[in-house]
Amino acid sequence: MRDPGAHMGVSADGDFVGSLSGGCIEAAVVAEALEALKDDAARVTRFGSGSEYLDIKLPCGGGLDIHFQPLGDSSFVAKCREAITQRNPFSIAVSNNATSPEFVAEWQATQWFAETNEATIGHWPAPKLLIIGHGAAMASLATQASSMGLEACVLTPDERLAGDMSERDIAAGKLTTPNDVSAIISDPWTAIIFMFHDHDWEGKLMAHALAQPHFYFGAMGGRKAHAFRTGILTELGIAQSLIDKIHAPIGLFHSARDPDTLALSALAQVIEAYQNHDFAERYG
Repeated sequence: MRDPGAHMGVSADGDFVGSLSGGCIEAAVVAEALEALKDDAARVTRFGSGSEYLDIKLPCGGGLDIHFQPLGDSSFVAKCREAITQRNPFSIAVSNNATSPEFVAEWQATQWFAETNEATIGHWPAPKLLIIGHGAAMASLATQASSMGLEACVLTPDERLAGDMSERDIAAGKLTTPNDVSAIISDPWTAIIFMFHDHDWEGKLMAHALAQPHFYFGAMGGRKAHAFRTGILTELGIAQSLIDKIHAPIGLFHSARDPDTLALSALAQVIEAYQNHDFAERYG
Protein backbone atom coordinates (compact mmCIF):
# COMPACT_ATOMS: atom_id res chain seq x y z
CA MET A 1 0.00 0.00 0.00
CA ARG A 2 2.89 2.41 0.66
CA ASP A 3 6.33 2.93 -0.87
CA PRO A 4 9.42 2.27 1.27
CA GLY A 5 10.10 5.33 3.44
CA ALA A 6 6.44 6.15 4.13
CA HIS A 7 5.98 8.02 7.41
CA MET A 8 3.47 7.97 10.24
CA GLY A 9 3.69 10.39 13.16
CA VAL A 10 2.54 9.44 16.66
CA SER A 11 2.36 11.81 19.63
CA ALA A 12 2.70 10.91 23.32
CA ASP A 13 -1.08 11.06 23.81
CA GLY A 14 -1.67 8.46 21.08
CA ASP A 15 -2.83 10.88 18.41
CA PHE A 16 -1.39 10.13 14.98
CA VAL A 17 -1.24 11.31 11.39
CA GLY A 18 -0.48 9.27 8.28
CA SER A 19 -0.74 5.55 7.63
CA LEU A 20 1.50 2.64 6.73
CA SER A 21 -1.04 0.13 5.43
CA GLY A 22 -4.63 -0.03 4.29
CA GLY A 23 -5.77 0.38 7.89
CA CYS A 24 -5.07 -3.13 9.20
CA ILE A 25 -2.08 -2.36 11.49
CA GLU A 26 -2.33 1.32 12.43
CA ALA A 27 -3.65 0.65 15.96
CA ALA A 28 -0.78 -1.76 16.61
CA VAL A 29 1.71 0.74 15.16
CA VAL A 30 0.47 3.41 17.58
CA ALA A 31 0.85 1.01 20.54
CA GLU A 32 4.39 0.10 19.47
CA ALA A 33 5.28 3.77 18.95
CA LEU A 34 4.13 4.63 22.48
CA GLU A 35 6.38 1.87 23.82
CA ALA A 36 9.31 3.29 21.84
CA LEU A 37 8.58 6.74 23.28
CA LYS A 38 8.41 5.28 26.78
CA ASP A 39 11.79 3.56 26.33
CA ASP A 40 13.20 6.58 24.46
CA ALA A 41 14.95 4.21 22.08
CA ALA A 42 14.67 3.35 18.39
CA ARG A 43 13.54 -0.10 17.30
CA VAL A 44 12.52 -2.06 14.22
CA THR A 45 9.38 -4.18 14.45
CA ARG A 46 7.94 -6.53 11.85
CA PHE A 47 4.21 -6.73 11.25
CA GLY A 48 2.50 -9.40 9.16
CA SER A 49 4.39 -12.41 7.83
CA GLY A 50 7.23 -13.38 10.19
CA SER A 51 6.03 -11.10 13.00
CA GLU A 52 5.78 -11.93 16.68
CA TYR A 53 2.31 -10.40 16.57
CA LEU A 54 0.54 -13.58 15.50
CA ASP A 55 -2.92 -12.01 15.59
CA ILE A 56 -2.05 -9.21 13.16
CA LYS A 57 -2.25 -10.35 9.56
CA LEU A 58 -1.80 -8.33 6.40
CA PRO A 59 -4.44 -9.16 3.73
CA CYS A 60 -1.68 -9.27 1.11
CA GLY A 61 0.11 -12.00 3.07
CA GLY A 62 3.34 -10.01 3.21
CA GLY A 63 5.25 -8.31 6.01
CA LEU A 64 6.29 -4.77 6.94
CA ASP A 65 9.50 -3.84 8.74
CA ILE A 66 8.76 -0.56 10.52
CA HIS A 67 11.42 1.64 12.11
CA PHE A 68 10.23 3.45 15.26
CA GLN A 69 12.31 6.52 16.06
CA PRO A 70 11.69 8.97 18.94
CA LEU A 71 12.36 12.45 17.58
CA GLY A 72 14.64 13.52 20.42
CA ASP A 73 16.36 16.57 18.89
CA SER A 74 13.71 19.28 18.61
CA SER A 75 15.64 21.02 15.82
CA PHE A 76 15.03 18.06 13.50
CA VAL A 77 11.38 18.92 12.89
CA ALA A 78 12.19 22.61 12.37
CA LYS A 79 14.80 21.76 9.72
CA CYS A 80 12.37 19.47 7.90
CA ARG A 81 9.61 22.07 7.98
CA GLU A 82 11.93 24.78 6.66
CA ALA A 83 13.06 22.56 3.76
CA ILE A 84 9.44 21.75 2.90
CA THR A 85 8.43 25.43 3.06
CA GLN A 86 11.42 26.47 0.92
CA ARG A 87 10.71 23.59 -1.50
CA ASN A 88 14.20 22.17 -1.14
CA PRO A 89 15.02 18.45 -1.50
CA PHE A 90 16.25 16.77 1.69
CA SER A 91 16.69 13.38 3.29
CA ILE A 92 16.20 11.73 6.66
CA ALA A 93 18.66 9.21 8.10
CA VAL A 94 17.53 6.84 10.87
CA SER A 95 19.35 4.18 12.86
CA ASN A 96 18.68 1.97 15.86
CA ASN A 97 21.76 3.51 17.45
CA ALA A 98 20.69 7.12 16.96
CA THR A 99 18.88 9.14 19.62
CA SER A 100 17.19 11.24 16.93
CA PRO A 101 16.67 11.14 13.16
CA GLU A 102 19.29 13.05 11.20
CA PHE A 103 18.31 15.81 8.79
CA VAL A 104 20.38 15.71 5.57
CA ALA A 105 20.28 18.87 3.47
CA GLU A 106 20.28 17.05 0.11
CA TRP A 107 18.29 14.34 -1.62
CA GLN A 108 19.51 10.79 -1.19
CA ALA A 109 17.83 7.71 -2.60
CA THR A 110 15.59 5.84 -0.17
CA GLN A 111 17.47 2.76 1.05
CA TRP A 112 17.03 0.27 3.88
CA PHE A 113 20.01 -1.67 5.27
CA ALA A 114 18.50 -4.64 7.08
CA GLU A 115 21.81 -5.86 8.51
CA THR A 116 22.42 -2.65 10.47
CA ASN A 117 18.82 -1.38 10.80
CA GLU A 118 19.76 1.89 9.12
CA ALA A 119 17.85 3.76 6.47
CA THR A 120 17.87 6.94 4.41
CA ILE A 121 14.63 8.39 3.07
CA GLY A 122 14.77 10.95 0.27
CA HIS A 123 12.17 13.71 0.00
CA TRP A 124 11.48 15.72 -3.13
CA PRO A 125 9.29 18.84 -2.84
CA ALA A 126 5.60 18.06 -3.24
CA PRO A 127 3.99 18.77 -6.62
CA LYS A 128 2.76 22.32 -7.02
CA LEU A 129 0.16 23.36 -9.59
CA LEU A 130 0.51 26.69 -11.41
CA ILE A 131 -2.85 27.08 -13.18
CA ILE A 132 -3.20 29.87 -15.74
CA GLY A 133 -6.51 30.69 -17.39
CA HIS A 134 -10.17 31.12 -16.50
CA GLY A 135 -13.38 29.18 -16.16
CA ALA A 136 -15.09 26.65 -13.93
CA ALA A 137 -12.70 23.79 -14.73
CA MET A 138 -9.77 25.92 -13.59
CA ALA A 139 -11.50 26.71 -10.29
CA SER A 140 -12.36 23.04 -9.79
CA LEU A 141 -8.78 21.92 -10.49
CA ALA A 142 -7.35 24.37 -7.96
CA THR A 143 -9.94 23.32 -5.37
CA GLN A 144 -9.36 19.59 -5.90
CA ALA A 145 -5.59 20.03 -5.65
CA SER A 146 -5.96 22.06 -2.46
CA SER A 147 -8.22 19.39 -0.94
CA MET A 148 -5.38 16.90 -1.44
CA GLY A 149 -3.02 19.16 0.49
CA LEU A 150 -1.17 20.26 -2.65
CA GLU A 151 -0.08 23.84 -3.21
CA ALA A 152 -1.97 25.50 -6.04
CA CYS A 153 -1.50 28.96 -7.52
CA VAL A 154 -4.02 30.52 -9.90
CA LEU A 155 -3.28 33.28 -12.42
CA THR A 156 -6.35 34.62 -14.21
CA PRO A 157 -7.71 37.73 -15.93
CA ASP A 158 -11.03 37.02 -14.17
CA GLU A 159 -11.05 39.26 -11.09
CA ARG A 160 -14.08 37.50 -9.62
CA LEU A 161 -12.43 34.09 -9.97
CA ALA A 162 -9.22 35.39 -8.37
CA GLY A 163 -11.23 36.70 -5.43
CA ASP A 164 -13.12 33.43 -5.05
CA MET A 165 -9.86 31.47 -4.97
CA SER A 166 -8.38 33.80 -2.37
CA GLU A 167 -11.44 33.29 -0.18
CA ARG A 168 -10.68 29.54 -0.30
CA ASP A 169 -7.08 30.20 0.80
CA ILE A 170 -5.75 29.37 -2.66
CA ALA A 171 -3.05 31.73 -3.93
CA ALA A 172 -4.39 33.80 -6.81
CA GLY A 173 -3.06 36.59 -8.99
CA LYS A 174 -4.79 38.85 -11.51
CA LEU A 175 -3.48 38.90 -15.08
CA THR A 176 -3.93 42.32 -16.64
CA THR A 177 -2.77 41.65 -20.22
CA PRO A 178 -1.68 38.67 -22.36
CA ASN A 179 1.88 39.99 -21.95
CA ASP A 180 1.78 39.90 -18.13
CA VAL A 181 4.40 37.17 -17.54
CA SER A 182 5.92 38.49 -14.30
CA ALA A 183 3.90 36.18 -12.00
CA ILE A 184 4.78 32.98 -13.89
CA ILE A 185 7.37 31.58 -11.50
CA SER A 186 8.01 27.87 -11.05
CA ASP A 187 10.52 25.22 -9.98
CA PRO A 188 11.32 21.68 -11.18
CA TRP A 189 8.48 20.29 -9.04
CA THR A 190 5.80 22.52 -10.55
CA ALA A 191 3.10 21.47 -13.02
CA ILE A 192 2.13 24.32 -15.34
CA ILE A 193 -1.43 24.07 -16.66
CA PHE A 194 -3.10 26.44 -19.14
CA MET A 195 -6.91 26.47 -19.04
CA PHE A 196 -7.97 29.29 -21.37
CA HIS A 197 -11.10 29.10 -23.51
CA ASP A 198 -9.88 32.28 -25.23
CA HIS A 199 -6.65 30.97 -26.74
CA ASP A 200 -5.59 34.48 -27.80
CA TRP A 201 -4.41 34.87 -24.21
CA GLU A 202 -1.98 31.98 -24.47
CA GLY A 203 0.80 33.09 -26.85
CA LYS A 204 3.36 35.09 -24.89
CA LEU A 205 2.24 33.70 -21.52
CA MET A 206 2.80 30.15 -22.72
CA ALA A 207 6.06 30.99 -24.50
CA HIS A 208 7.43 32.39 -21.23
CA ALA A 209 6.09 29.49 -19.16
CA LEU A 210 7.67 26.86 -21.42
CA ALA A 211 11.09 28.32 -20.57
CA GLN A 212 10.48 27.93 -16.83
CA PRO A 213 11.38 24.74 -14.92
CA HIS A 214 8.53 22.22 -14.62
CA PHE A 215 7.86 18.48 -14.59
CA TYR A 216 4.56 18.73 -16.46
CA PHE A 217 3.06 21.15 -18.96
CA GLY A 218 -0.55 20.84 -20.11
CA ALA A 219 -3.09 22.92 -21.99
CA MET A 220 -6.87 22.67 -22.30
CA GLY A 221 -8.49 22.44 -25.70
CA GLY A 222 -8.98 19.95 -28.52
CA ARG A 223 -6.73 19.15 -31.46
CA LYS A 224 -7.85 22.15 -33.52
CA ALA A 225 -7.13 24.46 -30.58
CA HIS A 226 -3.70 22.89 -30.16
CA ALA A 227 -2.94 23.33 -33.87
CA PHE A 228 -3.82 27.03 -33.52
CA ARG A 229 -1.66 27.22 -30.38
CA THR A 230 1.25 25.52 -32.12
CA GLY A 231 1.15 28.05 -34.93
CA ILE A 232 1.29 30.99 -32.51
CA LEU A 233 4.16 29.48 -30.51
CA THR A 234 6.10 28.71 -33.70
CA GLU A 235 5.71 32.34 -34.81
CA LEU A 236 7.09 33.39 -31.42
CA GLY A 237 10.21 31.30 -32.03
CA ILE A 238 9.44 28.42 -29.65
CA ALA A 239 11.26 25.23 -30.63
CA GLN A 240 9.12 22.33 -31.79
CA SER A 241 10.81 20.10 -29.22
CA LEU A 242 9.29 22.24 -26.44
CA ILE A 243 5.87 22.39 -28.11
CA ASP A 244 5.86 18.60 -28.41
CA LYS A 245 6.10 18.30 -24.60
CA ILE A 246 2.73 20.02 -24.08
CA HIS A 247 0.01 17.61 -22.95
CA ALA A 248 -2.89 18.63 -25.18
CA PRO A 249 -5.69 17.73 -24.99
CA ILE A 250 -5.15 17.76 -21.25
CA GLY A 251 -6.04 14.92 -18.91
CA LEU A 252 -6.03 11.13 -18.76
CA PHE A 253 -9.30 11.13 -20.71
CA HIS A 254 -9.86 14.00 -23.08
CA SER A 255 -13.60 14.56 -23.09
CA ALA A 256 -15.77 15.41 -20.09
CA ARG A 257 -19.33 16.62 -19.66
CA ASP A 258 -18.63 18.79 -16.63
CA PRO A 259 -15.79 20.94 -15.24
CA ASP A 260 -15.21 18.75 -12.17
CA THR A 261 -14.58 15.65 -14.28
CA LEU A 262 -12.19 17.54 -16.56
CA ALA A 263 -10.35 18.87 -13.50
CA LEU A 264 -10.10 15.37 -12.00
CA SER A 265 -8.77 14.04 -15.30
CA ALA A 266 -6.09 16.76 -15.41
CA LEU A 267 -5.13 16.32 -11.76
CA ALA A 268 -4.75 12.57 -12.20
CA GLN A 269 -2.44 13.15 -15.17
CA VAL A 270 -0.34 15.61 -13.18
CA ILE A 271 0.08 13.18 -10.27
CA GLU A 272 0.92 10.36 -12.68
CA ALA A 273 3.61 12.54 -14.29
CA TYR A 274 5.05 13.43 -10.87
CA GLN A 275 5.17 9.79 -9.77
CA ASN A 276 6.85 8.69 -13.00
CA HIS A 277 9.30 11.59 -13.38
CA ASP A 278 12.94 10.73 -12.70
CA PHE A 279 13.97 13.81 -10.70
CA ALA A 280 17.17 12.04 -9.57
CA GLU A 281 18.44 11.96 -13.14
CA ARG A 282 18.62 15.77 -13.23
CA TYR A 283 18.62 16.89 -9.59
CA GLY A 284 19.86 13.94 -7.52
